[in-house]
This record gives sequence, C-alpha cells and structure tokens, in this order.
Amino acid sequence: MTLAIIRTRAGLGLEAPEVLVEVHLANGLPGITLVGLPEAAVKESRERVRSALINAGFDFPLRRITLNLAPADLPKDGGRFDLPIALGLLVASGQVPAEALEATECVGELALDGALRPVTGVLPLALASRRAGRRLIVPVANADEAALAGELEVLPAAHLLEVVAHLLGQAPIPAHRLGRPATREAPGADLCEVRGQHQARRALEVAAAGGHNLLFAGPPGTGKTMLASRLPGILPPLGEDEALEVAAVRSVSGLPLTEQWGRRPFRAPHHTASAVALVGGGSRPRPGEISLAHHGVLFLDELPEFSRQVLEVMREPMESGRIHIARANHERCYPARFQLVAAMNPCPCGHLGDPRQACQCTAAQIQRYQARLSGPLLDRIDLQVEVPALPPEQLTSREPGEGSATVRARVLGARERQLARGALNAHLAGGELERACALDAGDRVWLAGVLERLKFSARAYHRVLRVALTLADLAGLPRPGREQLIEAIGYRQLDRLLNGG
Repeated sequence: MTLAIIRTRAGLGLEAPEVLVEVHLANGLPGITLVGLPEAAVKESRERVRSALINAGFDFPLRRITLNLAPADLPKDGGRFDLPIALGLLVASGQVPAEALEATECVGELALDGALRPVTGVLPLALASRRAGRRLIVPVANADEAALAGELEVLPAAHLLEVVAHLLGQAPIPAHRLGRPATREAPGADLCEVRGQHQARRALEVAAAGGHNLLFAGPPGTGKTMLASRLPGILPPLGEDEALEVAAVRSVSGLPLTEQWGRRPFRAPHHTASAVALVGGGSRPRPGEISLAHHGVLFLDELPEFSRQVLEVMREPMESGRIHIARANHERCYPARFQLVAAMNPCPCGHLGDPRQACQCTAAQIQRYQARLSGPLLDRIDLQVEVPALPPEQLTSREPGEGSATVRARVLGARERQLARGALNAHLAGGELERACALDAGDRVWLAGVLERLKFSARAYHRVLRVALTLADLAGLPRPGREQLIEAIGYRQLDRLLNGG
C-alpha cells in the first residue's frame, strides 16, 4: 500500500477540528514534501519523524513522500502531528496494517529517539474524539487530561514502539481510566478572619449570591484585598459541565487541570498587565486572564492604576460572557463569564476620607485619578462599596466574624431560587428581569424619581433591579420591595460621586 490516511485533530482555541494526515509514497528521488498550511513547528516534524523512525528500528521509506494535512485551508501548528505522520509512513510502507487504525485518532510529539512528548490542548481534542465515537492514542503525560472527557477509550503510550506493538496486536495498551478528581477546597481564607466591615461583608455575600461585579473603594490597609480573596470560599463548587469548560481553557493554556478540578478560578493579574494579557490575543490568539477566570473570579487590585485602554477592552466581554479575537489569519472565540471584583484607593495618596491620616492630594489630582474609570465601565459594576478604616477596638477584637460556611449556605439557597427562574440575577435579560422583579406602581414611581435625581443610566437602573432581586432572594421574598431597592441604590456609591450626587 502506498497511500495511508490517519485521523488526528488541530487545535483552534477550544475547538478541535478533524485533520486527515494523508501520506503517499511514489517513485522518484527520495524526499519529503509537506503541504496543507503547516506552520514552522509542523514543517520541522519531517526531521523529528525521520529520526524517530530510524532510531526506533523501523525502515524509513527512501521514496518520494508527499504529506498532506487536510483540509488545506486550516492552519496547523505545534508538534501534535508527529505521531500521526509517523504512523502514516509506517502504514503506507506496509509496516503497520491500515485496519489497525480504524476508528482511531492519535496525537503526540516525537522525540528523536521515538519517545512521545505531551502536547497542549488535549482535553478539547478528547471531547471532540468522544463525540465522533473514536478511540484516542495520546502520550502518557496527557492520559489523565484526555480521560477527563468521560466515555472515551484513551490509549496512553510512552514510545512509538508501544503504539506499533499495540497496532500489531503484540502488546495491547490497556485503556486508561480516571475517576473524576475530587473537588479540593480552597486553602484557608475564611471570612471569619475579617474584622468589622459589615457593609463590605454584606456586599460580598450579595455579589456571591447573584454573580454580581463588585468594587471596593477605601484607604490602604482596610481589608479590600482580604475581602476579595474570601469570595471563592463562599461560592458553590463548579458543576460537571462548568468544570469541563474551565479545564478546557486551562488545557489550551498549558496549565495543570486536576489540582484545580471543581474549584472556581481566582485570577489576580498585576496592574501592569497588557490588554492582550487580560483579554487574550497574540499572533496565535490564546486565552487571557478573563478567560482563565471563566466561571470564577477576576480580581483587579489598584483598579485605576490599570491602563484605561486595558480596562475598556473588558466592557464587551463583561456583558456577553465571551471574547472574540480576530486577527488577519486567525480567529478565536473564548468563554469569559467571569465575576469581576476590583479594589481601589479613593485618591492617589489613598487617604481621602481616612481619619487616621490627612489626604495630601489636590482636587485636580483626585478628579484625574477617579476619571481613569469610565462611566460605561462603572455602569457594569453592580456593587460599589466604601471600605473605611476601622477603629482600633474593632481591629483588636477577638470576637470572630461569621464564617464562610455559614455565608455559603445562604448563598446556595439564594442561587437555587435564581436557577429555578433560569439564570443568575446578574445574567437576566431586561424582559426577564422586569417580570422577576414585578415592582408595584408605588415603587416604580418612587424609583423613577430617585434615578432622575441621581442621574443613573438605563444600564445602572437594570443593575439596581438585579441587585434588589438578589437581596429579595437572600431574604426569601418573592419579589423586591422598597427596602431592597434602597439597599441596592446604596451600593452605587461611585455613580453618585462621579455624577456630583
């Protein structure tokens, strides 16, 4: 047989389209021609495969070899095609029967001695193989990741010789099985360690219950970062589908999967992060921090210190829950349903309104500092809470606050009510939100007057309704009333400040 076709898959973000590796041997001067839009790392596979076959003791065909990676218009990159190309050469030269590779896909990079090295993005590939109803041959180091796909026959191999021995029936490779990793609790970080700050703690609970974005503003050392780090501890664990989505993003980013399984991500990039680092991109678009925080928390400390341009690129993903990255030759779409928690000082020196130390900033400096946050960005942050400096008696108090487990129980109860309606309150569309709130005529008239005085935008109005609905869910009420509306409006402190209210 002089023609062989081996099935594998490319990696395009969270997608894994099928690729057919076609190998043809013809008469003529010995040489290898590789076509099918391969990038540099794929072109180099010719030399890796040649050395691997020779060092493993196989006959390398001294004929004119044509390798085609179909479809031809699909970009291919990385070393994942080494193993399929090597097997294609062995089948085309008659050293391995073609029937042995029926209903089989394979992926893996080859060392020069024939050893199999791991590749990134195996989980999306395994999920696609499962949907296609085929078995999958992977390097041993990728076996656990591939097995997360569930009902899939995963065949792990450490060397090309093991793969060939399996295909020849000499030493079958047992299918790799892996139970779902146990969900590991986040270490430490209990809410009971937070002293005082009752309004901030309340806002944190509301944010966890409804999936709302949250901004803490206050002087340095008042506990803003400490509060934010406690949010994952009061959130529910990830569901099965959510955990797979989070793991798929980590897979294409080359990050470990099992040690974080079931735990909501908590990402805290430094304020010097670029727009590409935050939302994703590059010459070959990769996930950014907002995608790595999918179904979890994105914490931005010192929010005004981020470049305004960097912050503005988050506006659309905060609404849609995904990021679409387009380049001249590449296009990717990554999930980005994250919960934003941010912290900021009230002024450049940080002591505006701090009774412990006088502020040294001028009015112009304060205005420029606060103006780094645009109105449209603040509109998308549901809860804006002041975190004041604590009096010494509260700091030294030994009375513990309410623990994370107690708060989580209330959060879970509120979320159950929301999921019964179809979605978390933070994600309710306008019509669904109006029907869920069902404000009476008196509350509507009152709220309209308040919004007019405070100069709230239409988006801010819907944010107030969402927060009020979450407050009602926490209180076990069928719909929000005047008390919940007042509290929800109280969480828009920066809106009032910047609008002169």
